Parts: sequence; structure tokens; C-alpha cells
Amino acid sequence: MIQWLIPPPETPSLPVADSARRYAVRRILCVGQNYVDHAREMGADPDRPAPFFFSKPAMALVTDGGDPLFPSMTGNLHHEVELVLALGEAAEIVGWAVGCDLTRRDLQAEAKARGRPWDAAKGFDQSAPCGALTTGPGPDAASAIRLSVNGEGRQSARLSDMIWAPHEIVEQAARLWDLGPGDLIFTGTPAGVGPVQTGDRVEAVIEGLAPLSFTMGPPRS
Repeated sequence: MIQWLIPPPETPSLPVADSARRYAVRRILCVGQNYVDHAREMGADPDRPAPFFFSKPAMALVTDGGDPLFPSMTGNLHHEVELVLALGEAAEIVGWAVGCDLTRRDLQAEAKARGRPWDAAKGFDQSAPCGALTTGPGPDAASAIRLSVNGEGRQSARLSDMIWAPHEIVEQAARLWDLGPGDLIFTGTPAGVGPVQTGDRVEAVIEGLAPLSFTMGPPRS
């Protein structure tokens, strides 16, 4: 029997819609600038460049209707609604969800200007709120993806607006990692990203999937 110096943390997981089962998460990969309009609003070339990836730790997840705390060291926290893929054996997509990539935009801009990694801007605690997984074939490419803050529409597009489709993203990621069960992929966000403050109510939907909603909590102590 293994004797731990410190007991291991609980395995992060997502609920599965209409089921008592859960999906254990081992890591989160994210695709940057995968919608043409968002690439333009971030000052990038949208002409189908090879996708690039960054990551968040599994412990960044906020699930089961939880409310993330407002992170430290930022005055410009942004929302980014995304389609999330859950992988199984042989990197097969076994589930789909609505996620929100919370971003310390000011820290990201500073990192870009200095040519430094984005970890502190993207991979902080509670930076990945995510709804319940829906199993099956997934949403239609024509499905709408939307996010509102306090009832005001901020982001609105269709999944067909993605530069790289879900199966293409998985193929590209598989060239860089040994993908398998427990891997989540956030597939990028449409245009309209913007700030959220403590007390803001965020609601994100993708047609055919369980919705995601949360209230931005107080600053971390």
C-alpha cells in the first residue's frame, strides 16, 4: 500500500448531463484565436494559420454551478465562451460542454509584449468554469454559441465560424500530446470578449448542450 506524505488531492471532474456519472479530468488544453472575428479583434491574421495551444491545470475547473472568485493581480478580467471537447480512448470525442476561459487580459498583454508565457494570464485558479458534459454526436455546426453578462449580449456566433473544426483540433493536438481519457480541449472563442466584475452574472449557451451560468465572486483573499 502506498503511504502518502500528503494525501493526494481529489480528482477534478465534470458532471454528465442526465446521468449520475462523472468525467475525470487530467488536463485542459486550449486553442487560441480559432474564430475569424476574434482573431481580428486580437490583432491577428485570421487566414487559417496552424492552431496554437496553451493549457490550464485541471484544478482550474469550476463545475456543478459553482461561482469563481475574482482573481488577484488583475484589473481587466475577460470572459471567453467556448465549446469544450471531452476525449476518451484513442482521442475519440465522447462529450461536449459549454466552457468559459477567464483571462487576466492585462497580464496577457504584458506577457505578449515581453515575449513571455501566458500561464499567469490563463492558468490561474478557477479560470475554467464549465457546464455539464453532453454525450453523443455533439452539436450541429450551425448551432449558435452565445454569452451574456447581466442579461446584455456580449458574444454571438455559430460553431461553423470556427477556423478549425473540432475533429481537426483533436488531430492537430494529437501531434503534440498523447491524448486520451481525461483530456478536455477548449476550442476557442468568438468575437466580443470583454470585462467582467465582481457580482456580474454570466450566462453562456451552445444550442443542444447544457447551459453554463455563474456569478463572478468577490476577490480572492
